[in-house]
Amino acid sequence: MDTRAKDPASRPRLLVAASGTGGHIFPALAVAEQLPDWQIEWLGVPDRMEGKLVRERYPLHRVVMSGWQGSPLRKLQALAQLARATLQVRQLLKLGRFDVVLTTGGYIAAPAILAARSLGVPVLLHESNRIPGKVTRWLGRFCQVVALGMAETAEHLPGVAAQVVGTPVRAEFYTPQPFPADLPIPNGDPLILVMGGSQGARGLNRMVAACAEAWLETGAWIVHLTGSSEAQDPEAGIPTHPRYRRFPFRRDVAALLQRANFAISRAGAMSLAELLATATPAILIPYPFAAEDHQYQNALAFVGRGGGVVMRESEENLDLLRQTVLTWLAQPQVVAQMAACLQAAAPPNASKAVAHLLQEIRQSSAR
Repeated sequence: MDTRAKDPASRPRLLVAASGTGGHIFPALAVAEQLPDWQIEWLGVPDRMEGKLVRERYPLHRVVMSGWQGSPLRKLQALAQLARATLQVRQLLKLGRFDVVLTTGGYIAAPAILAARSLGVPVLLHESNRIPGKVTRWLGRFCQVVALGMAETAEHLPGVAAQVVGTPVRAEFYTPQPFPADLPIPNGDPLILVMGGSQGARGLNRMVAACAEAWLETGAWIVHLTGSSEAQDPEAGIPTHPRYRRFPFRRDVAALLQRANFAISRAGAMSLAELLATATPAILIPYPFAAEDHQYQNALAFVGRGGGVVMRESEENLDLLRQTVLTWLAQPQVVAQMAACLQAAAPPNASKAVAHLLQEIRQSSAR
């Protein structure tokens, strides 16, 4: 019988390197939920979302890291940051005697992978996007496993030990949730959920605001999650209607997606994973300035599973958005067919799959 879980001194130790946006942090939190017997600590950077989302749950360590974009001088500064951060993470790994590192990509992944590699500490890197990020392409070969959110990503990672698992989402997306009491939406009334993302989505929000009156006239409800930075956009043309509800952010997204007839959303990998877990069809409007247009590529993968449509953010597409929603409201059988396609395409619980991979990596490295 394995008694390690009962002995705090012998419990497996995991360092999670996940920082910046919800797309990096939420999948890592979902995996951490599946490892209650592990001692988990977190690596992030100053003044990012992990300060609010992680600090009360896990010990949080910070190093200074930023991106590689910009002038040659800016890139030299980023290289110096990387060297300093790698040394700091190396010291953290040695002192903490960590068994495994989990990272979900982004800037913080580079020093975590390099430091772990130098010490022989195994690393699992999770890549959510269809087009892998720079760190995944550059350093994925130094990881024991690169877990993929989408099968299409593997073609961009030759020579990497990749395994398709899906993108982890929190446990509540897989179990029925009570609908929030502050939203008095009668059973049977159509509900459109608009998700602007944690960083906001000004273009998407304005497109929805311009079309909302036509949808509300059909008797539909709209719950619009704008993102905190977009909540006070003075040019958004906010509808004033009792069936239109607008919020910067809500924690009960799982319940909203389970109840919604369909969603209008950006195409970040985390949002798509939540849509897939709840089998919620969607009209996807990718962020047009995402690196390498990766949100559009994400959207194509989702649409390829029969789960919706994708359109570019532009005034020229206002009529297309307006009419697509009206068509979906008038033809619920079409939406139901898309939901069935998503349900058939959804992978098993990705959080459990990644947690299992971490356990396998740890056991293999301990031999």
